[in-house]
Amino acid sequence: MSFVCPSWLSFILYNPVRKLLTDRGRILDESGVTTDSVVLEAGAGNGFLTEVLVRRARKIIAVELQEGMVRKLKKRVPPQPGKVEIVKGDISLSPVEESIADVCILYYSFHEVRNREASASNICRILKKGGFISIYEPTLEVGEKAMKETVSMFEDLGCALELSRDGLLTRFARLRKAS
Repeated sequence: MSFVCPSWLSFILYNPVRKLLTDRGRILDESGVTTDSVVLEAGAGNGFLTEVLVRRARKIIAVELQEGMVRKLKKRVPPQPGKVEIVKGDISLSPVEESIADVCILYYSFHEVRNREASASNICRILKKGGFISIYEPTLEVGEKAMKETVSMFEDLGCALELSRDGLLTRFARLRKAS
């Protein structure tokens, strides 16, 4: 299990340097997010990605476990009926409606999940057939083998790997749920 960033340290997740170095538009593009997309953001944190999702996606369902992060997320991106739904809870147990999301984005979060198998299963339940799962993980915390294990977990649930790459700071994989 790796380090889970507590809410009092969330400034490291949302700061001017990270904003400058991260092409959040590219993340949305390669994740398949369109203006018609319903996006499940599992591990939304303090809203680093959520604030750009709200400008592109039709609806965002942001799931976050930590109460402190939820408070920060609500300040950055207030809940908006029909547009932004913020769910405080564990993604493995989240009661989000079945087959509602077109895209699930796991941005630097899946390696922190306690029950990865149950979480992957629940994500696949929430995702529509033909929908995308985009996984971004930090190379410093998630090795090549661990990333392959994550991808295999989703493949075992009926998803197919479409894209992957290892960069200097980020490992990325995009899978599509079978139709």
